[in-house]
Amino acid sequence: MAEVLEFRVPTGSAQTLLVWGLEPQPALEHCLFLAFCKFGPLYSVRTHRNAAVAGPGYYAIIKFYSAGDAGRAQRACNGQRLFQKSPLKVCVCTKQKGFQQRVLALNSNKCQELANHYLGFNGWSSRIITLQDVSGFDGENEELGEMVQKRSVKYLCAVEVTLPNHGVCTRGVALGEADLENGEDPLELVTTSRRVQKLAVGRALSSAFQKILLVVLENGKVAVEYNSTQEEPTDCLTEEELKGLVQVNELSLEQLDFEEEEALSDLTFDEELPSREMPSN
Repeated sequence: MAEVLEFRVPTGSAQTLLVWGLEPQPALEHCLFLAFCKFGPLYSVRTHRNAAVAGPGYYAIIKFYSAGDAGRAQRACNGQRLFQKSPLKVCVCTKQKGFQQRVLALNSNKCQELANHYLGFNGWSSRIITLQDVSGFDGENEELGEMVQKRSVKYLCAVEVTLPNHGVCTRGVALGEADLENGEDPLELVTTSRRVQKLAVGRALSSAFQKILLVVLENGKVAVEYNSTQEEPTDCLTEEELKGLVQVNELSLEQLDFEEEEALSDLTFDEELPSREMPSN
């Protein structure tokens, strides 16, 4: 039976394992990661101290992208000692009724990790179509009878992701924005602009990946489908039209109210942009 994976934060109970009976030791999360990543890519590993009534020790919540990987890990690891003296208990989390989690897009770093695992490092590529400074579109706010200009840095980015082996090409458009504390400080302007550019590129890359579905077959092979439910009005524009998006169409920034990624702190702004056909700033 095939399993369909999206480039979104996993929320299904079948993708989540509960591990308990953990003994205190240094780098416990790292030990768990090494033990469970053998079964497939992990979204997260989190350890927690037992409640007082449960006695000393820890338990962990491990999230896989794939329910199939989680099931194999549970069957293989339940009752095993792995990296400690006493055996662990591992179970698939039961579904929580009456509670619906908000489904969030993966940030760009995790999108690339998932693509590298299932498609291979050479199975996909990305490029920036356009990266425009749209700071001049800041609005004016009326306050106490005076017109106050909001000082901020905004960049609009369009990114294209190509999967040559599957004949799939998608685009993502996103906005990055940050306020300036001192608009007269040239150093702050430079550092903020660089940070906002990377934020816009990361969000646009994540947006492009939202239109890709990974179909994992029982034999381990991976097929790819285009996720038409994530189509945007900008997808029908030509590359030249995308490059002139703001100047020609006077695009309202309110139309680009993108959802916040689940972990913006994962974007390390001091690192260079991915080398996969993306130029560094």
